[in-house]
Amino acid sequence: MTTPTHPVVVIGAGQSGLAAARAVLEAGLRPLVLEAGPRPTGSWPDYYDSLTLFSPARFSAMPGLDFDGDPDHYPRRDEVAEYLARYVAGLDAEIRTSTRVQAVQQSQDGLFVVCTADGQELEAAGVVAASGSFSRPIRPALPGAETFTGRVLHVTDYRAPKELAGQRVIVVGSGNSAVQIAYELAEVADVTIASRQPLAFLPQQREGRDVHYWLTSSGFDDLPPEWLIHSVRARLVMDVGDYRTAAESDRLRRRPMFAALDGEEVVWPEGDREHVDAVLLATGYLPSLEYLRPLGALTAEGLPIQQGGISSTHPGLVYLGLEFQRSFASNTLRGVSRDAAYVLGPLAAHARKAPALVGL
Repeated sequence: MTTPTHPVVVIGAGQSGLAAARAVLEAGLRPLVLEAGPRPTGSWPDYYDSLTLFSPARFSAMPGLDFDGDPDHYPRRDEVAEYLARYVAGLDAEIRTSTRVQAVQQSQDGLFVVCTADGQELEAAGVVAASGSFSRPIRPALPGAETFTGRVLHVTDYRAPKELAGQRVIVVGSGNSAVQIAYELAEVADVTIASRQPLAFLPQQREGRDVHYWLTSSGFDDLPPEWLIHSVRARLVMDVGDYRTAAESDRLRRRPMFAALDGEEVVWPEGDREHVDAVLLATGYLPSLEYLRPLGALTAEGLPIQQGGISSTHPGLVYLGLEFQRSFASNTLRGVSRDAAYVLGPLAAHARKAPALVGL
Protein backbone atom coordinates (compact mmCIF):
# COMPACT_ATOMS: atom_id res chain seq x y z
CA MET A 1 0.00 0.00 0.00
CA THR A 2 1.34 3.43 -0.89
CA THR A 3 1.82 6.20 1.64
CA PRO A 4 0.26 9.67 1.16
CA THR A 5 1.60 11.53 -1.83
CA HIS A 6 4.69 13.69 -1.48
CA PRO A 7 5.02 16.75 -3.67
CA VAL A 8 8.65 15.95 -4.56
CA VAL A 9 10.96 13.04 -3.72
CA VAL A 10 14.66 13.82 -4.02
CA ILE A 11 16.88 10.76 -4.50
CA GLY A 12 20.30 11.40 -2.98
CA ALA A 13 21.48 13.66 -0.15
CA GLY A 14 24.85 14.75 -1.43
CA GLN A 15 25.50 18.25 -2.74
CA SER A 16 23.01 17.80 -5.59
CA GLY A 17 20.24 16.42 -3.40
CA LEU A 18 20.67 19.16 -0.81
CA ALA A 19 20.67 21.85 -3.50
CA ALA A 20 17.48 20.29 -4.84
CA ALA A 21 15.86 20.24 -1.40
CA ARG A 22 16.56 23.94 -0.93
CA ALA A 23 15.18 24.77 -4.39
CA VAL A 24 12.04 22.71 -3.71
CA LEU A 25 11.47 24.58 -0.44
CA GLU A 26 11.99 27.93 -2.16
CA ALA A 27 9.34 26.88 -4.69
CA GLY A 28 6.86 26.47 -1.83
CA LEU A 29 6.81 22.67 -1.87
CA ARG A 30 7.85 20.05 0.67
CA PRO A 31 10.67 17.67 -0.34
CA LEU A 32 11.31 14.19 0.95
CA VAL A 33 15.00 13.35 0.54
CA LEU A 34 16.10 9.71 0.40
CA GLU A 35 19.76 8.84 0.95
CA ALA A 36 21.17 5.33 0.54
CA GLY A 37 24.09 5.99 2.90
CA PRO A 38 24.11 6.47 6.66
CA ARG A 39 24.71 10.24 6.51
CA PRO A 40 23.25 13.09 4.45
CA THR A 41 26.61 13.97 2.96
CA GLY A 42 26.54 11.86 -0.19
CA SER A 43 29.78 10.13 -1.17
CA TRP A 44 32.16 12.72 0.24
CA PRO A 45 33.25 10.68 3.30
CA ASP A 46 34.15 7.78 0.98
CA TYR A 47 36.55 9.63 -1.32
CA TYR A 48 40.33 9.30 -0.90
CA ASP A 49 41.79 10.98 2.17
CA SER A 50 43.66 13.84 0.51
CA LEU A 51 40.96 14.88 -1.97
CA THR A 52 41.00 18.66 -2.25
CA LEU A 53 38.57 20.91 -4.09
CA PHE A 54 39.93 22.69 -7.13
CA SER A 55 37.82 25.75 -6.40
CA PRO A 56 38.42 27.94 -3.31
CA ALA A 57 35.89 28.14 -0.50
CA ARG A 58 34.41 31.44 -1.71
CA PHE A 59 33.40 29.78 -5.00
CA SER A 60 32.45 26.40 -3.53
CA ALA A 61 29.78 27.41 -1.00
CA MET A 62 26.13 26.79 -1.78
CA PRO A 63 23.44 29.46 -1.24
CA GLY A 64 22.78 30.31 2.38
CA LEU A 65 25.97 28.98 3.99
CA ASP A 66 29.63 29.92 3.64
CA PHE A 67 32.55 27.63 4.32
CA ASP A 68 34.41 28.31 7.56
CA GLY A 69 37.87 29.85 7.46
CA ASP A 70 39.76 31.76 4.79
CA PRO A 71 37.48 32.14 1.73
CA ASP A 72 40.51 31.65 -0.53
CA HIS A 73 41.57 28.27 0.88
CA TYR A 74 40.83 24.99 -0.91
CA PRO A 75 38.58 22.75 1.21
CA ARG A 76 39.54 19.11 1.67
CA ARG A 77 37.32 16.03 1.72
CA ASP A 78 36.45 16.00 5.43
CA GLU A 79 35.80 19.73 5.44
CA VAL A 80 33.31 19.35 2.60
CA ALA A 81 31.54 16.51 4.42
CA GLU A 82 31.31 18.65 7.56
CA TYR A 83 30.07 21.60 5.48
CA LEU A 84 27.27 19.49 3.98
CA ALA A 85 26.30 18.26 7.45
CA ARG A 86 25.96 21.90 8.56
CA TYR A 87 23.98 22.66 5.41
CA VAL A 88 21.53 19.89 6.29
CA ALA A 89 21.03 21.40 9.73
CA GLY A 90 19.76 24.59 8.11
CA LEU A 91 17.26 22.87 5.83
CA ASP A 92 13.68 22.39 6.94
CA ALA A 93 13.37 19.17 4.99
CA GLU A 94 12.69 15.54 5.84
CA ILE A 95 15.76 13.44 5.07
CA ARG A 96 15.71 9.67 5.45
CA THR A 97 19.15 8.06 5.50
CA SER A 98 19.95 4.36 4.94
CA THR A 99 17.05 4.33 2.47
CA ARG A 100 18.12 2.96 -0.88
CA VAL A 101 15.85 3.49 -3.89
CA GLN A 102 15.54 0.33 -5.98
CA ALA A 103 13.07 1.44 -8.61
CA VAL A 104 10.90 4.32 -9.74
CA GLN A 105 7.68 3.45 -11.52
CA GLN A 106 4.59 5.37 -12.58
CA SER A 107 1.03 4.72 -11.51
CA GLN A 108 -1.97 4.81 -13.82
CA ASP A 109 -2.89 8.29 -12.61
CA GLY A 110 0.56 9.61 -13.55
CA LEU A 111 2.12 9.78 -10.09
CA PHE A 112 5.60 8.41 -9.54
CA VAL A 113 6.00 5.45 -7.19
CA VAL A 114 9.42 5.35 -5.54
CA CYS A 115 10.21 1.83 -4.31
CA THR A 116 12.88 1.41 -1.63
CA ALA A 117 14.96 -1.59 -0.59
CA ASP A 118 13.11 -1.84 2.74
CA GLY A 119 9.74 -2.25 1.04
CA GLN A 120 8.36 1.29 1.06
CA GLU A 121 6.33 2.58 -1.88
CA LEU A 122 6.27 6.35 -1.86
CA GLU A 123 3.99 8.26 -4.21
CA ALA A 124 5.30 11.55 -5.54
CA ALA A 125 4.14 14.17 -8.00
CA GLY A 126 7.76 14.91 -8.96
CA VAL A 127 11.15 13.23 -8.64
CA VAL A 128 14.65 14.71 -8.58
CA ALA A 129 17.31 12.14 -9.49
CA ALA A 130 20.36 13.47 -7.65
CA SER A 131 22.12 10.23 -6.79
CA GLY A 132 25.55 11.12 -8.11
CA SER A 133 27.93 8.69 -9.76
CA PHE A 134 30.26 7.31 -7.07
CA SER A 135 28.68 3.86 -7.16
CA ARG A 136 29.18 3.55 -10.93
CA PRO A 137 32.90 3.93 -11.64
CA ILE A 138 34.09 3.53 -15.22
CA ARG A 139 36.34 0.47 -15.42
CA PRO A 140 37.53 0.27 -19.04
CA ALA A 141 38.46 -3.11 -20.50
CA LEU A 142 42.23 -3.56 -20.36
CA PRO A 143 43.76 -5.99 -22.89
CA GLY A 144 45.26 -8.92 -21.01
CA ALA A 145 43.67 -7.99 -17.71
CA GLU A 146 42.53 -11.59 -17.21
CA THR A 147 46.19 -12.69 -17.08
CA PHE A 148 47.42 -9.87 -14.82
CA THR A 149 48.76 -11.09 -11.47
CA GLY A 150 48.75 -7.65 -9.85
CA ARG A 151 45.79 -5.60 -8.65
CA VAL A 152 43.53 -3.46 -10.79
CA LEU A 153 41.91 -0.76 -8.65
CA HIS A 154 39.66 2.22 -9.30
CA VAL A 155 39.92 5.53 -7.48
CA THR A 156 36.83 4.40 -5.54
CA ASP A 157 39.02 1.70 -3.97
CA TYR A 158 41.86 4.07 -3.02
CA ARG A 159 42.20 5.91 0.29
CA ALA A 160 45.85 6.73 1.06
CA PRO A 161 49.38 6.27 -0.38
CA LYS A 162 50.43 3.84 2.37
CA GLU A 163 48.23 1.18 0.77
CA LEU A 164 50.61 1.04 -2.22
CA ALA A 165 53.89 1.98 -0.53
CA GLY A 166 56.96 0.41 -2.11
CA GLN A 167 55.08 -0.87 -5.15
CA ARG A 168 55.31 -0.24 -8.88
CA VAL A 169 52.05 1.52 -9.82
CA ILE A 170 50.52 2.68 -13.09
CA VAL A 171 47.86 5.39 -12.71
CA VAL A 172 45.54 5.45 -15.72
CA GLY A 173 44.02 8.84 -16.53
CA SER A 174 44.93 12.46 -17.21
CA GLY A 175 42.49 14.46 -15.10
CA ASN A 176 42.70 16.14 -11.71
CA SER A 177 42.27 12.97 -9.66
CA ALA A 178 44.84 11.02 -11.68
CA VAL A 179 47.49 13.70 -11.24
CA GLN A 180 46.66 14.44 -7.60
CA ILE A 181 46.89 10.77 -6.64
CA ALA A 182 49.99 10.06 -8.73
CA TYR A 183 51.72 13.07 -7.19
CA GLU A 184 51.15 11.91 -3.62
CA LEU A 185 51.87 8.26 -4.46
CA ALA A 186 55.25 9.23 -5.90
CA GLU A 187 56.41 9.96 -2.34
CA VAL A 188 56.17 6.27 -1.39
CA ALA A 189 55.91 4.28 -4.64
CA ASP A 190 57.34 4.04 -8.15
CA VAL A 191 54.60 5.67 -10.25
CA THR A 192 53.89 6.32 -13.92
CA ILE A 193 50.80 7.99 -15.36
CA ALA A 194 49.44 6.23 -18.47
CA SER A 195 47.07 8.28 -20.60
CA ARG A 196 45.80 8.64 -24.14
CA GLN A 197 46.56 12.35 -24.18
CA PRO A 198 49.37 14.44 -22.67
CA LEU A 199 48.81 16.13 -19.34
CA ALA A 200 47.40 19.65 -19.76
CA PHE A 201 47.87 22.02 -16.83
CA LEU A 202 45.70 25.05 -16.11
CA PRO A 203 47.35 27.55 -13.74
CA GLN A 204 45.26 27.94 -10.60
CA GLN A 205 46.19 31.62 -10.26
CA ARG A 206 46.17 34.37 -12.87
CA GLU A 207 47.00 37.98 -12.01
CA GLY A 208 46.61 37.19 -8.33
CA ARG A 209 43.14 35.66 -8.65
CA ASP A 210 42.00 32.06 -8.69
CA VAL A 211 41.01 30.77 -12.12
CA HIS A 212 37.44 30.31 -10.88
CA TYR A 213 37.14 34.07 -10.57
CA TRP A 214 37.91 34.33 -14.28
CA LEU A 215 35.58 31.45 -15.16
CA THR A 216 32.66 33.19 -13.47
CA SER A 217 33.46 36.80 -14.40
CA SER A 218 34.18 35.99 -18.05
CA GLY A 219 30.89 34.21 -18.60
CA PHE A 220 32.60 30.88 -19.29
CA ASP A 221 30.29 29.20 -16.76
CA ASP A 222 27.32 30.27 -18.87
CA LEU A 223 28.50 28.71 -22.13
CA PRO A 224 26.13 26.01 -23.44
CA PRO A 225 27.16 22.42 -22.70
CA GLU A 226 27.13 21.51 -26.40
CA TRP A 227 29.95 23.98 -26.98
CA LEU A 228 31.88 22.78 -23.96
CA ILE A 229 31.67 19.08 -24.78
CA HIS A 230 33.07 19.62 -28.27
CA SER A 231 35.51 22.39 -27.42
CA VAL A 232 37.05 21.49 -24.06
CA ARG A 233 38.73 18.36 -25.35
CA ALA A 234 41.64 18.12 -22.93
CA ARG A 235 41.10 17.18 -19.29
CA LEU A 236 42.67 20.26 -17.75
CA VAL A 237 44.51 19.75 -14.46
CA MET A 238 44.20 22.64 -12.01
CA ASP A 239 47.71 23.42 -10.81
CA VAL A 240 49.31 25.90 -8.42
CA GLY A 241 52.64 24.97 -10.04
CA ASP A 242 53.61 21.83 -8.15
CA TYR A 243 52.24 19.35 -10.68
CA ARG A 244 53.82 20.96 -13.74
CA THR A 245 57.15 21.24 -11.91
CA ALA A 246 56.94 17.57 -10.92
CA ALA A 247 56.18 16.56 -14.51
CA GLU A 248 59.06 18.62 -15.89
CA SER A 249 61.47 17.21 -13.30
CA ASP A 250 60.43 13.61 -14.05
CA ARG A 251 59.06 13.09 -10.56
CA LEU A 252 55.62 12.79 -12.20
CA ARG A 253 56.32 10.51 -15.16
CA ARG A 254 53.81 10.06 -17.95
CA ARG A 255 53.74 7.62 -20.86
CA PRO A 256 51.18 6.95 -23.62
CA MET A 257 48.56 4.39 -22.63
CA PHE A 258 50.00 0.90 -22.40
CA ALA A 259 49.11 -1.72 -25.02
CA ALA A 260 48.34 -4.62 -22.69
CA LEU A 261 48.83 -6.35 -19.38
CA ASP A 262 50.57 -9.71 -19.43
CA GLY A 263 51.08 -11.74 -16.27
CA GLU A 264 53.01 -9.54 -13.87
CA GLU A 265 54.04 -7.11 -16.59
CA VAL A 266 52.74 -4.12 -18.49
CA VAL A 267 53.45 -3.95 -22.22
CA TRP A 268 54.08 -0.42 -23.48
CA PRO A 269 53.26 0.71 -27.05
CA GLU A 270 56.93 0.53 -28.04
CA GLY A 271 57.00 -3.13 -27.02
CA ASP A 272 59.08 -2.81 -23.85
CA ARG A 273 57.83 -4.56 -20.73
CA GLU A 274 58.19 -4.01 -17.02
CA HIS A 275 56.94 -5.50 -13.77
CA VAL A 276 53.88 -3.80 -12.27
CA ASP A 277 52.23 -4.44 -8.90
CA ALA A 278 49.07 -2.40 -9.35
CA VAL A 279 47.06 -0.45 -11.93
CA LEU A 280 44.95 2.37 -10.50
CA LEU A 281 42.13 3.59 -12.74
CA ALA A 282 41.35 7.31 -12.47
CA THR A 283 38.89 6.97 -15.33
CA GLY A 284 35.83 8.72 -13.99
CA TYR A 285 32.23 7.74 -13.37
CA LEU A 286 28.83 7.43 -15.02
CA PRO A 287 25.53 8.55 -13.47
CA SER A 288 24.09 6.08 -10.94
CA LEU A 289 20.52 5.91 -12.18
CA GLU A 290 19.61 2.23 -12.61
CA TYR A 291 16.55 2.70 -10.42
CA LEU A 292 15.03 4.63 -13.35
CA ARG A 293 15.33 1.65 -15.70
CA PRO A 294 11.77 0.39 -14.97
CA LEU A 295 10.45 3.83 -15.85
CA GLY A 296 11.99 3.77 -19.31
CA ALA A 297 13.85 7.03 -18.72
CA LEU A 298 17.34 5.77 -19.62
CA THR A 299 19.24 4.82 -22.73
CA ALA A 300 20.47 1.26 -23.18
CA GLU A 301 23.79 2.42 -21.67
CA GLY A 302 22.06 3.72 -18.55
CA LEU A 303 22.33 7.41 -19.39
CA PRO A 304 19.41 9.77 -18.75
CA ILE A 305 17.32 10.93 -21.67
CA GLN A 306 17.20 14.61 -20.82
CA GLN A 307 17.86 18.16 -21.90
CA GLY A 308 19.43 20.55 -19.42
CA GLY A 309 18.46 18.24 -16.56
CA ILE A 310 14.79 17.98 -17.54
CA SER A 311 13.60 14.54 -18.55
CA SER A 312 12.61 14.18 -22.20
CA THR A 313 10.49 11.13 -21.41
CA HIS A 314 8.60 11.87 -18.18
CA PRO A 315 7.20 15.26 -17.11
CA GLY A 316 7.92 15.77 -13.44
CA LEU A 317 11.28 13.97 -13.53
CA VAL A 318 14.46 16.07 -13.38
CA TYR A 319 18.15 15.46 -12.82
CA LEU A 320 20.91 17.21 -10.90
CA GLY A 321 24.67 16.73 -10.78
CA LEU A 322 25.22 15.45 -14.32
CA GLU A 323 28.54 16.38 -15.91
CA PHE A 324 28.03 19.29 -18.33
CA GLN A 325 24.31 19.26 -17.52
CA ARG A 326 23.97 22.95 -18.23
CA SER A 327 27.48 24.33 -17.73
CA PHE A 328 31.13 23.59 -17.03
CA ALA A 329 30.36 23.63 -13.28
CA SER A 330 27.14 21.58 -13.26
CA ASN A 331 28.45 18.64 -11.23
CA THR A 332 30.34 20.74 -8.69
CA LEU A 333 29.46 22.45 -5.42
CA ARG A 334 29.71 25.85 -7.05
CA GLY A 335 27.44 25.02 -9.98
CA VAL A 336 24.74 22.65 -8.81
CA SER A 337 22.51 25.22 -7.10
CA ARG A 338 22.09 27.22 -10.31
CA ASP A 339 20.97 24.06 -12.07
CA ALA A 340 18.60 23.25 -9.21
CA ALA A 341 16.86 26.60 -9.61
CA TYR A 342 16.54 25.97 -13.35
CA VAL A 343 15.01 22.49 -13.20
CA LEU A 344 12.68 23.31 -10.31
CA GLY A 345 10.61 25.72 -12.42
CA PRO A 346 9.02 23.08 -14.64
CA LEU A 347 9.09 20.48 -11.85
CA ALA A 348 7.12 22.69 -9.46
CA ALA A 349 4.61 23.59 -12.17
CA HIS A 350 4.04 19.90 -12.87
CA ALA A 351 3.80 18.97 -9.19
CA ARG A 352 1.15 21.58 -8.45
CA LYS A 353 -1.10 20.07 -11.11
CA ALA A 354 -1.21 16.69 -9.35
CA PRO A 355 -4.71 16.28 -7.86
CA ALA A 356 -3.54 13.91 -5.12
CA LEU A 357 -1.05 16.30 -3.51
CA VAL A 358 -1.34 16.86 0.23
CA GLY A 359 0.05 19.64 2.35
CA LEU A 360 -0.15 22.38 -0.27
